[in-house]
Amino acid sequence: MKKILFVLPRNDRGYWGKVSNKGKTGFVRLSLPTLAAMTPPDWDVEILDARAAPVDFSRKVDLVGITGFTAEIPSAYEIADGFRKNGTAVVMGGIHVSALPQEALQHADSVVIGEAEPVWNGLLNDFVQGELKPIYRSERLIEMQGMAFPRRELLDRKMYVSCFNTIQASRGCPFNCEFCAVTAFFGRKYRTRPVSDVIDEIKRFDTRDFVFVDDNITGQKSFAKELFQALIPLNRTWGGQTSITIAKDDELLSLYAKSGGKYAFIGFESLSEQNLQKMNKSWNTPDAYKEAIRKIHKAGINILGSFMVGLDEDDTSVFKRTYDFIKENRIDAAQLNILTPFPGTRLYETMKDDGRITDSDWTRYHTSEVIFSPKNMTADELQQGYYALFRKTYTWSSILKRCMRSPRNITYRIGMNISYRRKAMRMPDTPWHYD
Repeated sequence: MKKILFVLPRNDRGYWGKVSNKGKTGFVRLSLPTLAAMTPPDWDVEILDARAAPVDFSRKVDLVGITGFTAEIPSAYEIADGFRKNGTAVVMGGIHVSALPQEALQHADSVVIGEAEPVWNGLLNDFVQGELKPIYRSERLIEMQGMAFPRRELLDRKMYVSCFNTIQASRGCPFNCEFCAVTAFFGRKYRTRPVSDVIDEIKRFDTRDFVFVDDNITGQKSFAKELFQALIPLNRTWGGQTSITIAKDDELLSLYAKSGGKYAFIGFESLSEQNLQKMNKSWNTPDAYKEAIRKIHKAGINILGSFMVGLDEDDTSVFKRTYDFIKENRIDAAQLNILTPFPGTRLYETMKDDGRITDSDWTRYHTSEVIFSPKNMTADELQQGYYALFRKTYTWSSILKRCMRSPRNITYRIGMNISYRRKAMRMPDTPWHYD
């Protein structure tokens, strides 16, 4: 029997996706458990989370599979090099590797470009036959019928404090935002699993709470409505990522809440119409946000808003404008990010061509450090303003005002705010001087 070891690398910088001093982290990522489920039964399969456990390069395994976010890629390469030094073959994949396969091939015996499902069994067969190819390219986007259920039993569930049960019901996004790699990897067309498959997987969860990791769970309205209707009898609670346009469809918004949707991650990104147009998000308008937020709150749904600073139309006034918007609209919690040109995005290619990328240390590509030349402020102004904004957003007084917005679903608001406050308090204590 052959043995494969899947490894999730670590990120030693930044504030996202890390493991706490107590060995805890947030949501379960599905890529490695899904590949484990697709691996034939004549393989012995193990998943190692290198964020919480040391890597033993002398282990007797036949093949190592690694994927990771861009900020984790240096760790992934280090792990790959360690295994290959001891004669163990390594295959790598994921969004970063798909964007820069030749870079990854300096550290791996083989790379997968694009979705792994169409090529995974062929890759394993080639390995067994001693004919492993350097590149396996997925030439098509998969249909999502009959997908393997991730092997969550291979994970150490004690690590996950936010939610152990995560699920994907759809892939793809038609909006093609310049800063996002989703379109390049998953395509511009929404693809959906049969609702019955999604419900069957959810019924197997051993907790009431779960999270949809889809890039936009309401992206195809007819599918979302069918899915939410089917969820109602299960009496579960969940959250997911959605567009602000959910507020334009009263039926969809109502079903989101009735089916157990307690919170929604919404990418506001910018409060500048010029920025939104440049990002290809012109369907969002700052003037329409206020009413949309009111309707979502009225439905009983908490909003985790995502905001980005450092876009080309931003100057130092962006920090006060963002803080005031969060405060005035009682955004339940805010994820604040610095614009980051990830490989595989149009933004990366544009900034690279213009000579605006100032650092290619992938460990810094975690959306909390400035790695490019901003247009209307200095890099230091952007960095210090970001720290000040994050810390001011998560002062106890600001948290209290948001949490006391309504007693409805308050426990979710408290949990989100405490989690983000921990990140804020690890940031430099930069004075707020933007009033």
